[in-house]
Amino acid sequence: MTIDMRGIARQIVQEYDLPLAGCHGIAHWARVYDNGQRLAEASGADKDVVALFALFHDSKRKNESFDPNHGKRGAEFAKQLRGELFELSNAQFALLVEACCGHTKCRHHENITIGTCWDSDRLDLGRVGMRPHPYYLNTDEAKREETINWADGRASMEVVPDWIAERWGIETTAFAWE
Repeated sequence: MTIDMRGIARQIVQEYDLPLAGCHGIAHWARVYDNGQRLAEASGADKDVVALFALFHDSKRKNESFDPNHGKRGAEFAKQLRGELFELSNAQFALLVEACCGHTKCRHHENITIGTCWDSDRLDLGRVGMRPHPYYLNTDEAKREETINWADGRASMEVVPDWIAERWGIETTAFAWE
């Protein structure tokens, strides 16, 4: 079974409780995806886990501020869709669950895939006015000034990747950007 990114994205959008144009919405997920794939290329992280993290990590947020259990809820949602819209080995799935559950409360991780997931999210902090600091990043590629500048520029400018409709089947023109 392949990963049905379109199906997963549509299911998440259908059940998402917050505005899709909000700071934790679809443009954020897409930038995290781009960040993660760039980092995984350099780090050797599992690209499938990193891609799925981008979609699930904030998929079950209840608000745009303090929501300490949203990562765990996102991991639970991934469990519901596993076998229907995607398949991972048990080891890969365990990494996805740990990455989702720990992405806001944990700082560093020795596993390169989990560290890459967390870095992909942290590199998008510019969307809320915070510049990523190398101390809080895990991978060598994420810590590079060039990478931080690239990701932070996209986040600060609230770039909406133009591939969302093509790859995820979600038309971003359907909702207003805040």
